[in-house]
Amino acid sequence: MQTPSQNSARPIQVDLIRTAAVLGVLLLHAANDLTTQNLNTLEIWRWCIVDVYQSIGRMGVPLFIMLTGALLLAPSKQNEDLSTFFKKRFSRIGLPFVFWGVLYFLWDLYVENQPATQSFFINGILRGPYFTFWYLYMLVGLYLVTPLLRVLVANASQKLLKYGFVVWFVGTALAPLIPFFSSAVLGTVYSLDANVFVIPQYVGYFVLGAYLVNVKVTNRKLLAGIMTLGIALTAIGTYIIAATVGGGTTYYFQEYISPTLIMSAVPFFLLLNSHKSKATVECSAAKPSLIRRIMHLISDNTLPIFLFHMIVIYTLQNGLLGVTLNGDVLNSIVGVPLMAILTLAICLAVLVPLKKVPVLKKLIG
Repeated sequence: MQTPSQNSARPIQVDLIRTAAVLGVLLLHAANDLTTQNLNTLEIWRWCIVDVYQSIGRMGVPLFIMLTGALLLAPSKQNEDLSTFFKKRFSRIGLPFVFWGVLYFLWDLYVENQPATQSFFINGILRGPYFTFWYLYMLVGLYLVTPLLRVLVANASQKLLKYGFVVWFVGTALAPLIPFFSSAVLGTVYSLDANVFVIPQYVGYFVLGAYLVNVKVTNRKLLAGIMTLGIALTAIGTYIIAATVGGGTTYYFQEYISPTLIMSAVPFFLLLNSHKSKATVECSAAKPSLIRRIMHLISDNTLPIFLFHMIVIYTLQNGLLGVTLNGDVLNSIVGVPLMAILTLAICLAVLVPLKKVPVLKKLIG
């Protein structure tokens, strides 16, 4: 994938990755909301299917982060001054952050009936008014270190970058496994002092995206196999922990920095980025295919879809429009993908017309 300039056509790989990423997020949250928490014996198989959906959907956020790294850490942008960079970032997420933040404060107060306490507002500002806002706060953190990382990526050797990825993987993905294995093998929980590895979790994905974008893929079948194995191990690992240890560690393998999720997300990124097409997505392209137009539309609206989709899911789950779609009326096997697709369609149906209004376009994202 070549990094597009400001006025050039966007490579199809960008749209592919964005579309896959946002579909992953929708699938994940649809699965979360349609999972029955108290399963009887006959419903265990349904839980397992939902576990697989979640394991697939979890790849969405890493895809977003790696793509962001690929676009922002391109060596050609090393000399961009700080003022220009942060003005662009504010234009990208600043106004939408405020707009959607206010909307979710109102949603919490008047729809979910949250009490209007001091802690509600302070925590909402410091941590976000809704759980999905963690992603925006994480993005802000990545933006703050981007100018420094640009210098690193532009000047570091391939060997040095690989060393950094190994340290990141060992520290964020493997070291947390020590308590699990020590408990299972030795009967006592041991853990490594967290201060040994200080590389922030998501910086690894961020820099990895800038590295992977230049990797030449020679065996797509192997990558597909590794990705599938990673998804399977994520689902199986989640099931094993749920059936044995349980508690707060149940979804460890679905954490974004678990070894199995890295194992699935990285090859998926490579597969999407190595899509063989010289075509690019341009607004003026002559009669692009329907799939291409839909993919381009989704790609252009990933941020507002990400910020709006939980309102749609909550509305459908709780029957706010008179029709209820949740685990009580839908089989999770069908309900999860149905909810994801329906949520996407509603998001586009609402957001696309609104974004035709210039002022709203800047606010919505």
